[in-house]
Amino acid sequence: MARRLTVAAAAVLVYIGVALLFVLVVATMSRGREGSPGLFGPRVAVVELEGIIIDGADVVRDLKAHRDNPMVRAVVVRINSPGGVVAPTQEIHDSLMRLRQAGKPVVASLGSVAASGGYYVAVAADRIYANPGTLTGSIGVIMQMANLENLMKKVGVEYIVVKAGQFKDIGNFSRPMSPDERRVLQSLLDDVHSQFIGAVAAGRKLDRAEVAQFADGRVFSGTQAKGLKMVDELGGLEDAIAAAAKLAGLPTPPYVVLPRKSFSLLDLVRNQVGVDPRSLLTPALPVFKTPLYLMD
Repeated sequence: MARRLTVAAAAVLVYIGVALLFVLVVATMSRGREGSPGLFGPRVAVVELEGIIIDGADVVRDLKAHRDNPMVRAVVVRINSPGGVVAPTQEIHDSLMRLRQAGKPVVASLGSVAASGGYYVAVAADRIYANPGTLTGSIGVIMQMANLENLMKKVGVEYIVVKAGQFKDIGNFSRPMSPDERRVLQSLLDDVHSQFIGAVAAGRKLDRAEVAQFADGRVFSGTQAKGLKMVDELGGLEDAIAAAAKLAGLPTPPYVVLPRKSFSLLDLVRNQVGVDPRSLLTPALPVFKTPLYLMD
């Protein structure tokens, strides 16, 4: 029995020794160039916002973790998104604002597309970097619904609705939309659009009337956006990381915490087809959305 305990204790000590050696090796490798902080020093964290914004819970959770981590001194949010549902977009925007309020600089790096809801998130940052060919802007709100009345008549389907409340079945696909219903939805979209304009004006420190002139849903290139003061600089992710380090008073290049990668079937479908399957389940929600333009 005593011999077994001795062997077990020795094995534990060896395991701890190997673990400590591994940590020391990684720490040494992570120092990189002279002046880098190493494994346990201050760092810049990168958070990715990819694809259609349907649920912002994962991004919000990552941002909160970086806000609570004293070793993370600044955050770069890398955005590749054509937009998405309004509420989760606003949640991510607010999470970035809380990071800044906690004293941690935030820099947005716009990838191939950072438009509509993607741009809404970006304006919460201290500074915005875009590539010259980045598609951004598209400051607007859209709600799309189908009218299948004629199709249903052809196939002999009668759609029956029992409701309490005049507008409870607003957007019913079995009949045309009434003028009153259109006015209700237009008022809703105008209100959300006004919120979008206000967020851009506040984030970019622009006059609201100035923002309203280009907040008509059009898409801009990164170069055009810089001319309109929608972004601060033209540059890629590396430039954004360097800018975040400078804002946080860190040496460059800083130690960088990269986002965790996880595989999911939704990501596979979204990357191959360009459509998030979850977006098909909420067609009547007001969304920040922009069309995609691809270069051959």
